Amino acid sequence: MSTTTLEQIKATHAKLAEQIAALERTTNHAAQAVTLVLPQAHIELQPGERYAGAIVDDAGAISHHLILLPGSIDKANWQAATAWAQAQGGTLPNRREQALLYANLKAEFQPTWYWSCEVHKDDGAYAWYQDFDDGGQYYSHSSYEGCARAVRRFTA
Repeated sequence: MSTTTLEQIKATHAKLAEQIAALERTTNHAAQAVTLVLPQAHIELQPGERYAGAIVDDAGAISHHLILLPGSIDKANWQAATAWAQAQGGTLPNRREQALLYANLKAEFQPTWYWSCEVHKDDGAYAWYQDFDDGGQYYSHSSYEGCARAVRRFTA
């Protein structure tokens, strides 16, 4: 015959308390109404520009709207791609923006990789890029030649 110890009961009680707390958090979160107020934005698109969508901040509020500029550059290292984007009146997109471009405007890109504006945090000789074939984001030496598209940001 097995005897239940006080330690076993306390351990079971603690596990149940954790499960109850997790369930209450989920239930309370689901029960709370959330109202999103989306500001009306009037964005004038120039010929050839495409609206990619809204970028939200960590709190879920719209940070800015992203517009893909026409044109692209092939076989450019990161520095040349950055200069080209500026000459177009824009900038290279950051990684979050590239994910949005992949989700909403993938057909506007060749199935290859495109530079982002972000360098690798541990080694400035490397920069991030978005692969518009498989959707992955990777980094490569900034001297390598890839493609680039420019974007502009609109804040309402």
